Amino acid sequence: MGTDRKRDPARVLRVISELGADVVALQEADLRLPPRRPVFQREEVFQQTGLVPVSFTHGRDSLGWHGNALLVSPGFEVISRDHHDLPGLEPRGLVSALLERNRPGFAPERLRVMGVHLGLWRQSRRAQLTALLKMLPEAENVATLIAGDFNERSLEVGLGRLSRRFRILSGGPTYHSRHPVFALDRIAISDQFAGGEARVFRNHDASRASDHLPLIADVRLKTA
Repeated sequence: MGTDRKRDPARVLRVISELGADVVALQEADLRLPPRRPVFQREEVFQQTGLVPVSFTHGRDSLGWHGNALLVSPGFEVISRDHHDLPGLEPRGLVSALLERNRPGFAPERLRVMGVHLGLWRQSRRAQLTALLKMLPEAENVATLIAGDFNERSLEVGLGRLSRRFRILSGGPTYHSRHPVFALDRIAISDQFAGGEARVFRNHDASRASDHLPLIADVRLKTA
């Protein structure tokens, strides 16, 4: 639902198209009530953005899981995909995809992308991050990026257990999109990424399409 109280999926897709991203993590991409139908049609997503929604096996028509969805460039092969429930007072979950890109003259690039929408209560968020980290073996050497609405207003506390293993990029306030005050949306990257900067995307459509502004990160994998 837009800040002008209009439900306009085409407008959201226009914003996504303007990002020029290789991978997009969406929240609230499905309607809230069962049967949780998708806000966007898969064919429409590709036609408008050039990105392909990652399919998850959960027996629903939903684009993702608990509203979380991933869109990826056709240049990536989806090696595996997962969806999980997360603990907390509210129904929450995450989606994950292991991606690989092969380009002529370059070594294959493999990375895992996770899309999340954490709870409104800090106690729930901490439990959700603990559960998320248990899904990622520390010995695994796969570049991992976690993106979404972390729902944490503070830049100082609340995400400590995640910051032990990831660098968290905020990029600036994303909420509320008309007058941004809080950096609720974050992108966390593992040590396998070199550099990494985030920025908030803002234009006329973006400030109306959602109550959150998009957060973009420019990252690259470290070379051997």
